[in-house]
Amino acid sequence: MAAFSSPAETRPTADNRPLGNAFDEVIDLSRQRSQSFGLDEQGQPDFSSARRGELSSALEENRFLFQHAAPVMETLHDQIVNTHSMVVLTTAKGMVLHSLGDNDFLEKASQVALTPGMDWSERGKGTNAIGTALAEEEALTVLGGQHYMDANKFLACSAAPIFDPYGQVIGALDVTGDHRSFHQHTLALVRMSAQMIENHMFADVFAKAIRIHFHTRSEFLGTLVEGIVVFSPEGRFLSANRSAQFQIGLSINALRAHTFSSLFGLPVSGLNEVFAGGQRAPKQLCLPNGVTVWCRAKFKTTPTWSVSGGAPASDADSSAPPLAPRVAAPNRAATPEPAVVRTAPANKGALSTLRYLDTGDAQVGAVIQKVQRVRGRDIPIMILGETGTGKDLLAQAIHGDSDRRNGPFVSVNCASIPETLIESELFGYEEGAFTGARKKGAPGKIQQAHGGTLFLDEIGDMPKQLQARLLRVLQERRVSPLGAGKEVEVDIAVVCATHKNLKDMIAKGEFREDLYYRLNGLVVRLPALRERTDFDVVSRKILASLCENAEQISISPRVMQLFRQYAWPGNFRQLHNLLRTAVVMVGCDGAIEVEHLPDDFLEEVAQVAPVPPRAVHLPTPAHMSADHLQQVHAVAHFVPDTGDGGSLHDVALHTMAQVLRQHRGNVSAAAKALGVSRNTIYRKKDQLPPDVWA
Repeated sequence: MAAFSSPAETRPTADNRPLGNAFDEVIDLSRQRSQSFGLDEQGQPDFSSARRGELSSALEENRFLFQHAAPVMETLHDQIVNTHSMVVLTTAKGMVLHSLGDNDFLEKASQVALTPGMDWSERGKGTNAIGTALAEEEALTVLGGQHYMDANKFLACSAAPIFDPYGQVIGALDVTGDHRSFHQHTLALVRMSAQMIENHMFADVFAKAIRIHFHTRSEFLGTLVEGIVVFSPEGRFLSANRSAQFQIGLSINALRAHTFSSLFGLPVSGLNEVFAGGQRAPKQLCLPNGVTVWCRAKFKTTPTWSVSGGAPASDADSSAPPLAPRVAAPNRAATPEPAVVRTAPANKGALSTLRYLDTGDAQVGAVIQKVQRVRGRDIPIMILGETGTGKDLLAQAIHGDSDRRNGPFVSVNCASIPETLIESELFGYEEGAFTGARKKGAPGKIQQAHGGTLFLDEIGDMPKQLQARLLRVLQERRVSPLGAGKEVEVDIAVVCATHKNLKDMIAKGEFREDLYYRLNGLVVRLPALRERTDFDVVSRKILASLCENAEQISISPRVMQLFRQYAWPGNFRQLHNLLRTAVVMVGCDGAIEVEHLPDDFLEEVAQVAPVPPRAVHLPTPAHMSADHLQQVHAVAHFVPDTGDGGSLHDVALHTMAQVLRQHRGNVSAAAKALGVSRNTIYRKKDQLPPDVWA
């Protein structure tokens, strides 16, 4: 395995290439290999894709990789959306398994065969980021003319290999776009995302092992750059992530000769004394190379909650079963079954998980009250809301407060599972149902949810041909696996979510009306982040989930002012990603300032910056120009109250008052006339004169 460089400690050049001539040497070696394969630089893209059965087989064989990579790919795509690029996941041999991207660029990518089922190894496409990253086992960027084939020279590709928990390459993650819009930070994002996938797989495979999390700086514990090394209960070394190998200075093969005692100078029996009582405070231990590191010990997997709405992050719980079966050996023929999230039994008197989500916003509070009223009534619940508003978290909380909380909570993202795989994922299959099917078959997500809750996320993206089968399952509570001659009874509660307008889809013939009315027993809508009044509370909760020393970190007033001005198109997911970066920059000790925020966020804020002040005679609303309405819209959203009598903030308030008087206090009509949301006016309510509400 290539030496791993910790993101917190490397010094990349402006384009994220390794220092010195190492990068050029990698490209030169790759081009030599490409020539030896007999590839034609001027050749046309190869569109002879894998047969449907081969892609399905590859998806099935790489199920463990896919289930952990899919949510990370979505997060990564959210960070690069509208940049004319795409996110790609491949097998260890370079076959594309799945992709997400902007529609305009997906069309361009299809012209060079960058689609699921295609081979992007060096043998198939010559020098390219995916194939070369897999060949060299290191993250790299291949830009424009560095591609071997002329057809691919309009691309800019950044890829990182993904290693399984035993140190073997299991696949690659790639971001590809037009070389003219290449961003220098892309490779760092890809590298961090690949490491996130690896750490997620790590936690699932070694659910029952002793895990030591360590770093030379305590503030980096709990972040992506912490080292993780795992041992059996007897202290035998099992594995280590790439950051651990880098910090210890030994490869995974060299580490196999060690035990817990030889690495940390402490018998494994002494762990209970060092970390007595499950204390969360880190302890200092010494590595064989003489470096002192801060450590935390975890004896079981910690069930981690999404931070979309500010959820609790709990310590290891002896009653919580592992998230996924253990992988038996590094060179396995089959992968573990999909992870099934199970909620531990609730203790008497424990805080309601739904109530925990009630952080002071009136709209969220109303949603929680509605959900609590139908609890235990076997009424399906449909959650509406923009992407990133915490629909998945609300679904978990509904399950956690239900009579089914001791059963499984099974989540299916209908948008992230390829259409070729979703049928077998949902309904399961018997042995021999299709090429590549496992021996003895596999249960589907619906069967896995028996006795618990099935969460169908992004239900609007379910292929129409499967909607009829799902409707039948929901009506009869029976499921028929692919290739099976019998049906299996299932007892499930159903929660679904979507950001789409299903009624519009019904009108267009894209969604079954009978399925819609089967799913929408209770419909609730989660507000967007920009519409919520509890921004400070959820920001603190997200910080607490990102850094265990969160009480030592704060958000400066200037940054909080920018946060409140921003529209947050990505909602809590975007806020979480931004704060995650800021926490690493500030080091979990101090205040998050403007200089700790990502450049792209500051650029977006600058695009909606205050309009230069100018003396204006305020016209009546009926005679306002489009430019003036745009100015009022910008001011209402983004200009802080400076206290200056002639500021644009006062201009906006004065104009709002005029429009409200004209519409006799009708907020909806006034908001429409001004081109702003009702919440924008409500936020200024205390600053407006009382007579406008008459």
